Amino acid sequence: MSTEPETAAAQEAEAAAAQETGARAPEAAAPRAAVDAADAEAATDGSTGSDAAAESAAATEDATAEDAVTEDAAESKELSETEAEIAAQRELQERIAERKAAKQGPVDAGAKLSGTAADLLAAVRAVESGDQPAASAFREPEAAPRRAAPEPVRRPRPVAPAASGPGDEAVDAVRAVLADGGAPAAIAERTAVALGEGADALLRDDPWQLLRVAGVRTEQADGFARALLGAECGPDDERRGRAITAWLLEQAAVAGHTALDAAALTAALGQRAVPDPDAAVQSAIAEGDILVFQDAVETPGAAAPVRQEDDEEGEETEQPVRVLVGLEQYALAEESLADGIARVINSLSKEEGSGPRADGWESAAGEASGSTAELIRAVAGHGLVLHTGGEAARAEPAALVAAAAGLGLRAWAATHSSAGRGRVAGLTGADEAGAATVAGLLSGAEGPGRDRDGALDLDLLVVLDAPQLDVETAAILVESLPDGARLVLSGDPAVLWSAGPGRVFADLLAARCCPQIVSRVPDPGPIGELVSGIGIGELNQVEAPGKEVVIVPVRDAGEAVHRTVQLVADSVPRAIGVPTEDTQVITPGHGGAAGTRALNTALKERLNPGPGRFGGFDPGDRVAHVPAPGRTTLGRVLRADAEGLHLECDGAPVVVPKEQVEQTVRHAWALTAHQAVGLSWPAAVVVLPGDATAALSRPWIYTAFSRGERHLSVVQGAEQALPRAVAEIPPKARTTRLQTLLRPQVPATS
Repeated sequence: MSTEPETAAAQEAEAAAAQETGARAPEAAAPRAAVDAADAEAATDGSTGSDAAAESAAATEDATAEDAVTEDAAESKELSETEAEIAAQRELQERIAERKAAKQGPVDAGAKLSGTAADLLAAVRAVESGDQPAASAFREPEAAPRRAAPEPVRRPRPVAPAASGPGDEAVDAVRAVLADGGAPAAIAERTAVALGEGADALLRDDPWQLLRVAGVRTEQADGFARALLGAECGPDDERRGRAITAWLLEQAAVAGHTALDAAALTAALGQRAVPDPDAAVQSAIAEGDILVFQDAVETPGAAAPVRQEDDEEGEETEQPVRVLVGLEQYALAEESLADGIARVINSLSKEEGSGPRADGWESAAGEASGSTAELIRAVAGHGLVLHTGGEAARAEPAALVAAAAGLGLRAWAATHSSAGRGRVAGLTGADEAGAATVAGLLSGAEGPGRDRDGALDLDLLVVLDAPQLDVETAAILVESLPDGARLVLSGDPAVLWSAGPGRVFADLLAARCCPQIVSRVPDPGPIGELVSGIGIGELNQVEAPGKEVVIVPVRDAGEAVHRTVQLVADSVPRAIGVPTEDTQVITPGHGGAAGTRALNTALKERLNPGPGRFGGFDPGDRVAHVPAPGRTTLGRVLRADAEGLHLECDGAPVVVPKEQVEQTVRHAWALTAHQAVGLSWPAAVVVLPGDATAALSRPWIYTAFSRGERHLSVVQGAEQALPRAVAEIPPKARTTRLQTLLRPQVPATS
């Protein structure tokens, strides 16, 4: 992969983190180290690209908010779903840290090996010594008898420990340092949380550590450092180079990368006025701030390197490599995911009696047809199967779950939203008994619970909307599967990718490490025909006798807002029969004259006017709640009191403390396509203002246009930028390592 898109990605990520996305964020008081006002509202977006940049930039604020929620949960002796999910992520990080610690230092003669690695070493030694023939040494061990699966019992939700955030003294000490450097006191608590114990001393010793606080930009950190260090401060300071190196990789992760090409990183450092970018990278590597990788470059279809006759004994044939650098958090998550995928593929037992008989699977496939039957047959013999298709293709994995349950397997389907869970349950006819959200499954609030080993108590897991899996969530999910369980990842590869870093589904498809079943079920009607064309780069005119697709041309953003309100409040309910509450507005971004903020203001004034006495909200307002970065749940405001803002999200009551409302709640009559991915409504109104054409791409348009089930209105102000984006602008490249990590563990299939 060339370094140009990666350099651009690093630049885009920084610009995205710096852009204003918050309507109600607190103002910064200092001229030099003022924190971007976008921080507060950015946490309310579950998006990718520039939207995800703002969202991830507010991760630290979310962590602070979650600490407050944890205190409430400790009092009620129950974890919320969000907290439990975060606890699961922390547990994974602890395991990764332990794994890393175990790798430190040399391994003496296999003394530190265990499990499969130890067995393999013992087998090699046995063959070398002549004690065993090779065939017997590497024979698969006898499969352990499969224990009868008891009826899963939902485990009680864990009790939250008391939150241990920074104390008042620590925050006051940080506030004093910030004041000396001209930074706003409002970020003191966030800074104490981000830097941990001794944050005040750390800042005085290395002022550029302020870059670890969400929303702080390089020029702001430079101003802070100049105020503290005076004449000692300079662009060639080694501390500055290390901090900006890590900051750039954080911004790259916001844009979806799990690593960056070393050349792209050094180029970005040069643009940040770092005099010796190579030295800055080496310093960051030496300090353990970042990791470096040398991955072999393999060209598809190219012949393997051939050793020449005159090569010296033991000399290896050179193979081109690319040097990547990344943050430990994402590098280890990607390695854990690759290991887990290999385990899922290789641990499925082929022995008779270890699961349903082959004739049982064949009978289930015979009762289905087309690609559904192909999916059932593929799952019968493989631990991992990928399934691709549009909205109508969801019926196929749902049929698989029902068929597997009929064969006696503990089968579950997981989606990314409660609405998706309900749709799958409706297709399986299981009344949500075999369906859960991914977050609920990992937290233990939903699903089958865990077995005695801590693994999910199931035999088959089907994950829908798989393109929305980021690398960290996917790693936790795969690591939670028991040995011998089957995993099916199903989704539409044409939609927008995950909010978090990585492109797990796309990488697995490209790796060709398992069977891939392509659905032959087309999305129905004029909307399905339109979206199918967009998926292959064609914007076709479709016949819509029932006004399923309507194009509304507009001259400017003001007219776009006016016509959108008219469509939602009057035209669609009257002409199409879809009520206002079942119509969703989708637009490219939050800012601009026709972004979500402007549209939500106009829609609230028309649909639910009120004074907005509680943080701009009134009972009945349509809202999006983002309890953690990348997770958006839709709901309505019920009331507000001393406890906070009371919402109903996905049918469940949610109380958002007053201090968290600005960071985690926004109006939701209008959303971005990144927030809407994985969801659908009876009617969708897609707004394409002329000032937002730079945000358009084929995946964005495909995602936005496919959200309407019965009706799609397009408020078209983009003119020729729309067909040009469909034909010429593919998804932005993301640099990841999953394919490289899988290659030596799992051979590619045909």
